[in-house]
Amino acid sequence: MAIKIGVLVMSYGTPESLEGVEAYYTHIRRGNSPSAEQLKELKDRYAAIVGGVFPLRKNTDLQVDALQAALNSDNGGKFEFVCYQGLKHAHPFIEDGVEAMAKDGITQAVGIVLAPHYSSMSVGTYIKRAQEKADACHVEMSFVESYHLHPELIDVLSKRVSARLDQFEEAGAKRDEVRVLFSAHSLPERILSMGDPYRDQLLETSAAIAAQAGVTTWQFTWQSAGRTAEPWLGPDVLVTLRELSNEQVKYVLVAPVGFVSDHLEVLYDLDIEAQAVASELDIRLMRIESLNSDPAYMSVLSDVVRTQVSQMKVNQL
Repeated sequence: MAIKIGVLVMSYGTPESLEGVEAYYTHIRRGNSPSAEQLKELKDRYAAIVGGVFPLRKNTDLQVDALQAALNSDNGGKFEFVCYQGLKHAHPFIEDGVEAMAKDGITQAVGIVLAPHYSSMSVGTYIKRAQEKADACHVEMSFVESYHLHPELIDVLSKRVSARLDQFEEAGAKRDEVRVLFSAHSLPERILSMGDPYRDQLLETSAAIAAQAGVTTWQFTWQSAGRTAEPWLGPDVLVTLRELSNEQVKYVLVAPVGFVSDHLEVLYDLDIEAQAVASELDIRLMRIESLNSDPAYMSVLSDVVRTQVSQMKVNQL
């Protein structure tokens, strides 16, 4: 009989409709309601994305379902993997996911965040919440902290970079004229003094992709910084685009390797906001396709989850 293993698939979360944006934003702000101006700005961003917020939520659902299918294919029948969703700022919350698996009688589980790079301020906070709830529910839970150099991840991202560079060439640009910008969500600068691995892991991923795709002209930039008084990691992608314009760079490819899904930071911050700045500067800007529920990405996730299970104590299973 197969042993049931719960898999808590964690992500940031997004509202299910425009009506849910205020509650979502309030949760992000730790219970403090946004001002009318702040709320309108966020709603406008969601409304600007084709289809509104619904595709964002559906995408996470598809990822969770696809991962469960990948885990249960060709696993030898020893384990039966059951995936549960746990979101940081929306229902079902991380704690809801752990509680659901406990109610289903699952006592062994693996937690994984839909983000390849570890930071104590991002992935670390997901793990902390999940671990606290798992302890309360008597679920033994082990966590995947990062998978930023997984060979299949580097391969699928390299192919996406190469495919876009091919498109630039087809349009008449020379390959080495295209500046590749790898990007990720910015975090407060203080993580550097904390010895946090986030920036280094992102640079390692970027270098590995560039090497595999044969990219020689690339750099790293940041995006989607929070609006707080403290300094955040930079430069921001909008600043970088203006700097590149001053360097007479005419072709830019953005590879947002810190994100695995099409959501607000990709569909608005890059596809709308950065694209508008690029157009103003007469720069041709493209970005690579997001991984979403691509089978290659599901293969990465299923491999690291299975590896984590293999490292769990045998007498616990």
